[in-house]
Amino acid sequence: MSTRQTAAEVVVVDYGLGNLRSVTRGLERAGASIELSDDPADFDTADGIVLPGVGAFSEGMDNAGPFRDALVEQAEAGTPLFGICLGMQMLLTTSEEAEREGQGSVQGLDLVPGRNVRFRGDLKVPHMGWNELDVRRDHPLVEGVDGQYAYFVHSYYAEPDDADAVVATTDYGTDFASIVANERGNVFGTQFHPEKSGETGLRILRNFVDVCVER
Repeated sequence: MSTRQTAAEVVVVDYGLGNLRSVTRGLERAGASIELSDDPADFDTADGIVLPGVGAFSEGMDNAGPFRDALVEQAEAGTPLFGICLGMQMLLTTSEEAEREGQGSVQGLDLVPGRNVRFRGDLKVPHMGWNELDVRRDHPLVEGVDGQYAYFVHSYYAEPDDADAVVATTDYGTDFASIVANERGNVFGTQFHPEKSGETGLRILRNFVDVCVER
């Protein structure tokens, strides 16, 4: 049950991948009114858009193909766009994952220029569990979460071209970008699952709703 009145109309993109039920519940607790949609036309009336995702980069981009142009248009128009886990990786330009799987070069949305890479060395993959967030720069999404812990499940992580795109990092044998954002600040993503990250995740989702309201 939400602890505050609905503050924003948020579209959660239903492109066939993603933990839609838990994402929806988390956003509703954060005060958003949710529409699950597989129609890009619904983006036009949204205060914010969430791109969830669980699975492989190539499959994600294949499924999201019909939404690509509309997502880019909304991002350019200033609409808050929030990518979660695979959804965050899809905000970048490319990923090693498709190449490792013999699928060639697969193009992401290129809203946060950069590349997704696999954890190196003898680190256990996937990275799974609770790890600390180290906020590196100001962004409305991370208000009140520096030093808090979030829940991760992933084998790849983002390496943005611009170091300023890194909002927060997490240590898993190496410091990787756990939260990224574009230069304008309206496109951002978390490598972890806020909807599975307890009070830390709820705070981030509430921060997102506030961003949508203040747009």
